[in-house]
Amino acid sequence: MREPQLVKADGLPDRVTIYEVGPRDGLQNESAIVDVAVKAEFIRRLFDAGLTTVETTSFVHPKWVPQLADAAELLDHLELPDGVRAPVLVPNERGLDRALAAGVGEIAIFASATETFAAKNLNSTLDDQFAMFTPTIQRALAEGLSVRGYVSMCYGDPWEGDVPIDQVVKVGARLVDLGCHELSLGDTIGVATPGQVSALIAAFGAAGVDVDKLAVHFHDTYGQALANTLTALRDGVTTVDSSAGGLGGCPYAESATGNLATEDLLWQLNGLGIETGVDLEKLVSTSAWMAEQLGKPSPSRVVQALAG
Repeated sequence: MREPQLVKADGLPDRVTIYEVGPRDGLQNESAIVDVAVKAEFIRRLFDAGLTTVETTSFVHPKWVPQLADAAELLDHLELPDGVRAPVLVPNERGLDRALAAGVGEIAIFASATETFAAKNLNSTLDDQFAMFTPTIQRALAEGLSVRGYVSMCYGDPWEGDVPIDQVVKVGARLVDLGCHELSLGDTIGVATPGQVSALIAAFGAAGVDVDKLAVHFHDTYGQALANTLTALRDGVTTVDSSAGGLGGCPYAESATGNLATEDLLWQLNGLGIETGVDLEKLVSTSAWMAEQLGKPSPSRVVQALAG
C-alpha cells in the first residue's frame, strides 16, 4: 500500500502544520560534515514536497556545532518559494546579528526546563538563561522578526529524572510573555507518554497560554512519538515538529534518538483525513535521497516501507 485507508476520527483538527526540523535539528547530530550544496538541495526538495515551514539552520558558534558552521553560506544558496517560512535557530545576540545580516524573517530560541540541561547546554541556570534570551527576543521583535521558543526536557531529564509540570510551564509562559509567538514543547529524550502530554497542555491552558500558541516536538526513543502526537492533536495542538527521514537527536543528550519522522507522522495524518499539503511520495523520495548522501538507511518506518 502506498497510502493508508482514510478513516476520520472525532475530536481532531481538520488541518495540521508540520514544522520541519530535518535540515537543522536533524543534520546537526551528524558527525560527517554534509556539503552545503547537499543541504540546499535537501531544503529545496522539502519545499517542493509541499512543506511550508522548514527550519533551515542555526547561527550557533561553529565550535559547538561544526555541522552548521556554513549557516550564512547555506542561506545564500537558497531561493525560497513564495509563502513559505524558513526560520533559523539563534542562541544569543551574536547569533541574531548573523541572522539579521543574512536577511532572515523568523528565528527560534532555545530554553531548558531543567537546571542540569541549562548548565550543560547553555552554561547557565534555569533563571539566568533568560538574561541571554531577553535582549535577543526584544531586538528580534524590534526588527520585525517572528520568534519561536523551544523548551527542552519538558517530560524527563537524563540527569534529574522527572520534571515537574509547573517548572516547565513557568519557563514556557515566561517565553510567551517575552513575545514568542509559538512555543514548542520538547520531549528531548523521548520518554513522554500520553497522560503527561495532556497534563502539560492543560497546565499551560490554566496558566493562560492558549493552545494555539503550542507546538509539540517528540523524539521516538521509547516508541511513543506518534501516540503522544495524536494525544496532543486531540487536546487542540495543530503544529507538530518532525524531521524528514527521522534524522536527528540532541548533541547534548546522548540518550536521545531521532526525532519523529515526518513520513511516519504524515502516514498517520493522511489516514485520519487531516490536511497538511505535503506530498508523501515526494517526501519519501527526498528522505531516501538524503539517506544515500549520509551513507546510512533512514530510521523512518514509512521510508523503509515505501522506498525499500
